[in-house]
Amino acid sequence: MYSEKVMKEFRRPHNIGEIKNPDGLGKIGNPVCLVPETKIHANDEFTKIDEITAGIKVLGHDGLYNEVVRIPKRSYSGKLLSIKNKLGKTIVTPEHEVLAVKVPKRWKYTFSRNKKTLPIEWHHADELSGGDLSVYPIMKEEKNVESIEFKQVGKKWDFRSKKIPEKIGINDDFLRLAGYYLAEGGLRDLVTKTLVSFSFNLNEEDLANDVVYIVKNNFGIEAKKLYVPKRNTLIVNVNSVWFVRLFKSLFGKGAAEKKLPHWMMLLPAEKQKSLIYGLWKGDGYFNEKRPRACYATISYQLTQQIVTLLLRQKIAPSIYIDKPKISKDGVKHQKAWRIHIGERKGLENLAKILGIDFKAEKPELVHSWFDENYLYTLITDIEKFDYNGAVVNLEVANSMSYTTESLCVHNCGDLMWVYIKVGKNKKGQETIKDIKVKTFGCVAALATSSKLTEMAKGMMLEDALKINKEKIAKELDGLPPNKMHCSVLAMDGLKRAIEDYRNKRKV
Repeated sequence: MYSEKVMKEFRRPHNIGEIKNPDGLGKIGNPVCLVPETKIHANDEFTKIDEITAGIKVLGHDGLYNEVVRIPKRSYSGKLLSIKNKLGKTIVTPEHEVLAVKVPKRWKYTFSRNKKTLPIEWHHADELSGGDLSVYPIMKEEKNVESIEFKQVGKKWDFRSKKIPEKIGINDDFLRLAGYYLAEGGLRDLVTKTLVSFSFNLNEEDLANDVVYIVKNNFGIEAKKLYVPKRNTLIVNVNSVWFVRLFKSLFGKGAAEKKLPHWMMLLPAEKQKSLIYGLWKGDGYFNEKRPRACYATISYQLTQQIVTLLLRQKIAPSIYIDKPKISKDGVKHQKAWRIHIGERKGLENLAKILGIDFKAEKPELVHSWFDENYLYTLITDIEKFDYNGAVVNLEVANSMSYTTESLCVHNCGDLMWVYIKVGKNKKGQETIKDIKVKTFGCVAALATSSKLTEMAKGMMLEDALKINKEKIAKELDGLPPNKMHCSVLAMDGLKRAIEDYRNKRKV
């Protein structure tokens, strides 16, 4: 894609940095944005980008949560790109930079072992196509919690409500129980009736017994089993005001509103295996004959949190959405999200968590894989369409990036700061005595800004203003057509620096 000269400038750029008290400074960049409905991975849930406020932390490409400094908004009329992979789709402006791997259209790169040799880069969205790889960060934030405090202040004349321990251990038992509740639990918090119910299939008595054991062993409460043969259901009821209020405060009420508290998402990945076990045993399935696994929920937030949990276990899920419908027997089904696992390595990792002796026998094409920091997965489709309306971006400290449901994006386009110091030659003509540049962007942006500084240093100002995109590209033995705008950016940055110098002199 790039010439040897481009790659040389990229690997060893010249005149990088800034000049203190420059005579002229040119700042230039491409504004980039997402549509307002885009969901962003914030530190406790996925939030619409136009509902995020300064101070909220979002997940960056470094796998850490970084603070949002500013939320730029503007009107936009033009093309947008919808980029889809197995995690979902994200709609971006064409210049928005996406963390990705560009895969050459050659037979050699149909094999994953060769794709793994390609570099990760920030690519403009309009450079990407189906078959390229999106690069999605694995959340690295971690904080172990051994126990939590639960204060219980009852009404003055309430002598009947038996209290549970105020210090609750966060152990494998508790995390397993939390998984069962998120998958199969419900609660009532009424004056006349307060209980948490766990619903299982009649053939899942081992799970029901596990709930009874955990509730007794950890909370000192006798749970009761109720058999309902007509519905093929086994229910475990826990009658306790404080148990109900604990679970309501931690996990929410109602299937559509269930989610994990943020501190539970930060537990060590090894410890979270018990949570995944309870979730999957409660409401998931694992088919060993036709290797696949699936989990379904009507809670959007829980869906995205489970995706985060699975990625930390090096399990790559695919997300599907089931639209609301009415079945043949008249039962109304709400919108639901299905978390599907079909790739061999992910199934093997999940099987270990569930205690299933499973090893896939047939080889398969590998479309997704992990390293220590990222999930690499195929971009399956890109659609371009017209748009006229509001768009939003985030300015993020430190990582200068954030993640959506499916992509990791930079919080700006190509940016350049061109600094100049002006002197005079023997004829008294103004020249560029020194020039430095700070660039954030793709390979071409870095290479063109580096080459620009080499070309302009020592030039008279009038000659420097004559540098154009063709001259910069020629010095680099050419640029791909879709990268010529990078040379324009460099050229305009220099012009603005000279304009800034001249404006200061007029003042």
